[in-house]
Formats: sequence, C-alpha cells, structure tokens
Amino acid sequence: MAAASLFTAGCGLFGDPVEDRWASRTEFPSCGEVSLGLGEEMRQKAVQEIACLERALRNGDSAELKVTFPTIEGDPVREYYRVTPQGGLEVYTDSTDDGFSDRKWSFAECYSPVWLTGVSCAR
Repeated sequence: MAAASLFTAGCGLFGDPVEDRWASRTEFPSCGEVSLGLGEEMRQKAVQEIACLERALRNGDSAELKVTFPTIEGDPVREYYRVTPQGGLEVYTDSTDDGFSDRKWSFAECYSPVWLTGVSCAR
C-alpha cells in the first residue's frame, strides 16, 4: 500500500494542474498583498493596489496582486490577480484551505478587464 501511495504521488496523479501552473509562472512585479475581513470589499480597502494594476494595464506592463479573504465560515481563500503585458487579466484562486469547497485551485483569464467596482473580467 505504501508503495502504491509513493507511486501515485510521484507521478502527480493527484496534483493540481492550476497550482502547478501558478508555481511555474513567470513572476511579475508586485502590487502588494491585501487581507480583507469578512464583508470588506477590495475596491474600498485596496485602492492603491488596484491603481497599481491599472497603471500596469495602461502602460502595457505586467503586475500581480495577492488578495486573501475569509469565507463565511472563516476559512482563508487566496486570489492572485495578474495583469499581463498583452493587456489581459489572469486570476488564480487558491481554495485549498476552504473546508466547504472543492479544495482546489481555479484559473480565469480575460482580455477586457473592467475596473469600475474592483477587479473583474468583462463577459
């Protein structure tokens, strides 16, 4: 049984491809980190950090921002916003510590970011 566990762990059968993608990314200049409390909104607490991402987008630069917020149960979720030099927005979400979720990473990207109420992708 131990050999089987080592085999599957070594082959990455239970690895998270989005987490692997995050870990192997090219790091961009940081716009900092923001820690939100329950009910706090990014557009109110992260004004300077959002402005940093907006500057990068406007100037054709790259930047990234880490945001941590609690679920209603108090579990931490981490989101990483990345503005790419091509004018896109990538959002990596780490829900591995959220006991009421799938405990996985997720990824979204868009090429028309909207900044009116925070950081989001136009659909």
